[in-house]
Amino acid sequence: MRRPELIAELAGALIARRPDHPLRVGIDGVCGAGKTIFASELAVEIASRGTPATRIDSDGFHHVRERRYRQGRDSARGYYEDAYDFGALADLVLLPLGPGGDLVYATAVHDLATDAVISDAFARAPADAVMVFDATFIQGGVLEGLWDEVVFLDVDETVAAARGVARDAAALGGEDAARRAYNARYMAACRLYLEERKPREGASIVIDNTDPAEPVWVSR
Repeated sequence: MRRPELIAELAGALIARRPDHPLRVGIDGVCGAGKTIFASELAVEIASRGTPATRIDSDGFHHVRERRYRQGRDSARGYYEDAYDFGALADLVLLPLGPGGDLVYATAVHDLATDAVISDAFARAPADAVMVFDATFIQGGVLEGLWDEVVFLDVDETVAAARGVARDAAALGGEDAARRAYNARYMAACRLYLEERKPREGASIVIDNTDPAEPVWVSR
């Protein structure tokens, strides 16, 4: 299926859910799976159909550097366990947007560039909104049971790693340094997640995004 067709079909399926609170959609997948672009396109498609839609940027939900690197800058376990502030995501986003919530949610709790903590960034979601959040490791732990839908983008590890290296080479000190970082930390952390949480099986929707131009809807 061509990408625009799949995005359109998924948007229609999500809009049709219509719970009595904003629909909380998590886009999951390993590093380099294409989550950010997919989530952005999905939110745009949903909004184009007249349903309020917001993509919440996962960069605003990291822990501070001291916490992120407390197990070592190269630690895969450290990235898996300490990269994201999922406690804040649960308490300040998913619970307020869920059943009985007040609809007021945090748009960010951290500035990744400056490492500053943010405590005053809030917005109110329409009750019929679709809220999309994309990040790795979003199934299990404090987030368990807080998603209305989880879309897992399934991508061959070699393909995902190559994408990630190309995307992050400048930020990580060049292609060789990026490749080392992915091998030691990022993809290694994703393997821990796949082994311990089995996110493909836990997702409500699985999409093979190995070829982003022609993704395949594997299960729903």
